[in-house]
Amino acid sequence: MVRLAIVLWLSVLALASVKAEITNIFALTNKQLLSHELEVNVDSYLAVSKLRRLAVEFFDHYSNVTLADLYVGDQRSRLPSVQDMKCLADMALLTNDLSSLKVWTLKMIDSWGLLPAGVLVGNWWDLGNFDECIGIDHAVTTSHRVKGKYCFAKFTPTPSVSTRVAIKTAVCFPASCSAANMDTLLRRLLQTLLNIEIGTEVQIVDEATCQTSETKPYDGLTIFTIVVLSLLGALVGLSTLYDYFLSQDEKTIHPVVKAFSARANSRALFKIVDTRSNPHVIDCLHGIRCLSFIWVVFAHDYLTFARSPSINMADVLTWIDSFFSMFVVHGIYAVDTFFFLSGLLLVMIALRLMDRTKGRLNIPMMYLHRYLRLTPLLAFAILIYMKILPLMGNGPLRGSVSFDDYASCEETWYWTLLYVQNYATDNLCISHSWYLAVDMQFFIFAPFLLICLYKWGKKAAAGIFILMLLLASCLFSIMVINNLSLGAGGNGSMRRLYYATNTRASPYLIGILFGYFLHVNRGKDFKLNRLTVLVGWLVGLALLFTCLFAVYGQSSLPIVEEASYVTFSRIAWPLGLCWVVFACMHGYGGLANGFLSSPLWQPLSKLSYSAYIFHMFIESLNGGMTRTSTYFSDYQMMLRFWSDFGFTLLFSYLMHILIEAPFASLEGLLLPTNKPNPPPAMESKIEPKVAEIETSPDESPVEKSVETEPATTEEVTKTLPENNSV
Repeated sequence: MVRLAIVLWLSVLALASVKAEITNIFALTNKQLLSHELEVNVDSYLAVSKLRRLAVEFFDHYSNVTLADLYVGDQRSRLPSVQDMKCLADMALLTNDLSSLKVWTLKMIDSWGLLPAGVLVGNWWDLGNFDECIGIDHAVTTSHRVKGKYCFAKFTPTPSVSTRVAIKTAVCFPASCSAANMDTLLRRLLQTLLNIEIGTEVQIVDEATCQTSETKPYDGLTIFTIVVLSLLGALVGLSTLYDYFLSQDEKTIHPVVKAFSARANSRALFKIVDTRSNPHVIDCLHGIRCLSFIWVVFAHDYLTFARSPSINMADVLTWIDSFFSMFVVHGIYAVDTFFFLSGLLLVMIALRLMDRTKGRLNIPMMYLHRYLRLTPLLAFAILIYMKILPLMGNGPLRGSVSFDDYASCEETWYWTLLYVQNYATDNLCISHSWYLAVDMQFFIFAPFLLICLYKWGKKAAAGIFILMLLLASCLFSIMVINNLSLGAGGNGSMRRLYYATNTRASPYLIGILFGYFLHVNRGKDFKLNRLTVLVGWLVGLALLFTCLFAVYGQSSLPIVEEASYVTFSRIAWPLGLCWVVFACMHGYGGLANGFLSSPLWQPLSKLSYSAYIFHMFIESLNGGMTRTSTYFSDYQMMLRFWSDFGFTLLFSYLMHILIEAPFASLEGLLLPTNKPNPPPAMESKIEPKVAEIETSPDESPVEKSVETEPATTEEVTKTLPENNSV
C-alpha cells in the first residue's frame, strides 16, 4: 500500500515537472499559439494546466469538506437533503482514509483523468480509468458501502476558444454524491485555481455522463424483449434440431418447421446460384448493392469516430480537405444508389407481371406484402436498440458514441413503424431508418406510375421525366429561397433537404425510367462498336467522379452553387449507374462486370437488409466500450471498419435466422400467391434499401427470373435490393 502511494505521488511530481517544461516552451514562442484558427492565451493555458493535478488539488482543497461547500449562490439558504448528508459523510470518510493512504481512496484519486497531453492539437479528452473507478466497493459497515461513481467534468480552457472545443476529463467520487454536488465542488475549486468566475449556466458535471457499477432492474419492456427473443431462439433451436436429426428430405419438412430452421435458412442464404444461363438476371446489381452497403458502414464509422475521443482531432481539419475524404463525405450517394436500384427493379418486375395480367395490379396486396416484409425486423430492431443495447457491455462513452438517443424510441417508435418518421418527428428513433420511410413512401406512389407506363408508354415516361425535373427544381428552390445549406446540419436542413421524400426522388424516378427502357428493349441485342463503348464508359465514369470530386478543395460554396451541385449530382449519379448496369447487362462491362457479377456477392446481398438495420448497433456498442483515446488516420479507420463490419455480418446473420427469415417465410405461408412455389429469389427486396439493405432470408436474388414464369404480386412488393432477376 505504501509502495502504491509512493508511485502515485511520484507521478504527480513528474507531471509538475512537465508543466515547467511547457512553461519554458511557451516563453520561447512569445506566449502565442494558433490552434484551430483560434488564439489561445498562454497565461490562461498555463493556469488550466494545473488540471494535470486536479484530483490531488481537489482532495487537498476539500480535506475538511462541509455542507457549505456543497451549495453555491441561492442554494446556501436551503436545508440539506438526505442525499447531501450521505455525500458529505462519504466525502469525510474518503478524506480521512486518504490521510492513512488506504488503497480504495488511492484508487479513487488514481482513476481521475488529467489534463490531456496535446490539447492544442485536438486531444480534448482524458478518460481516466473507468473500471478502476466503478470497481471501488469499500465496506464501511455491513449496511454501508462506499462505491465509485464515474463522470465527466467539462470546461472550456479559455474564453477565446469556442464552447464546442471543451476539455473533458474523468472524475471519480462516492456514488452517494450527485453530479450537482460534484459540479459545485469543482466549480469552487476551479475558481480558486484559475481565479475566474464560472457562471452557473455552465454545467461542469452532468448526471447524464455518470455511471456506477449498480444496474437498474429490468423494466417490463426489457423483460418482454428478452422473453420474445428467447422464445424465438428456442423455436429456431428446436426446428433446427428437428430438421437435422428427424427430417430425411428438406422438401418434405413441415413449412413452419422449415421457416424457423437455421439449417434451412442458412442453406438458402449461402446458396450460390449460377445465373449465366438466364439472360434476364442482372448479376451486377449484387455487387453494386453490396458495395453501396459497405460504403454506408464505412462512412458511418467515420461519423462515429467524430463522437469519440481522439488524441489528434485537429488533424481532421486537414483530412477534411484531402482527396480521400471525398469518398467518406459523399457516402450519401450510396443511398441514392439504393433508390435507383429500387425504382429499377420495381418497374422491371411489375411491368412483366402487368404484361401477363393485362395491366392488373393488386395494389392493396402489394402494400400489405411490403409492409409485412419489412416491419418485423424493424420492430425488433427498435426493441433491441432501446432495451438490449444498454445491457451489452459498458464503458465511459456508453450511450454517447452514436447518432441517436435511443431512449427517444419510447416516444416516437410508432412513427417509425408507420414509415412517416422523416416528417412526423425531429427525434428519429433509429436515425438511419429514414431511408425505409422514404422508400416506402416512394413505393406507395409507384403503382400509379406503373399503371401510367403500362397504359401510355413513352408518353408516361416523358411525364415522369418532367416530374423528375420539377422535383429537382423544387430542391434547388428550397435551398436558394430559404438559404438552406446541406452542410449546415441541424434538424431544419436535414428534414427538408436530406430526409424529405420529394428531394430524394430524382434517383428513384431515374431508376423507374431506366427500368422501363430495359423492359421495352428486353431481349434486344445491342451491338455497339468500341468507340461507342469507350465513350459510354468515359461519360458514365465522368458523371460518377464529378459527383464525388466536383467540390474537392472547396470548404464552402455560395448557396446558389451548392444548390446547383446538390440538385444536379442527384441526377448525375443515377445516370452514371445507368451506363454501368447497361454495359454489364449487354457484355460491355469487362472487368467491372466480372467483379460486380461475382456470385460471392450473393450471400451478403441477401443479408444486406438485416446488416443495414443493425450496423449502427455494432458501431455504437464498440464505440461505447472505448477505454482510451484513439489516434485518427485513414489506416486506423480502416482497421476499425473491418472489425465493425465483421461483427455486423455476424450479428446480422443471427438476426436473419432468428427474425428476418422466419417471418418472411411465415408471411409467404399466410399470404400465398397464385404460384404454388413462389421463387425465393424472386422476392427481390427492393424494399427499403437503405442500401438496399433489406434482403429476405430465403430469397436468392437470382435464383429465379421473371422470364421463365409470370411475376406475382408478391414478387412486385419485394423488389428489394436483393433480387436482381428480372
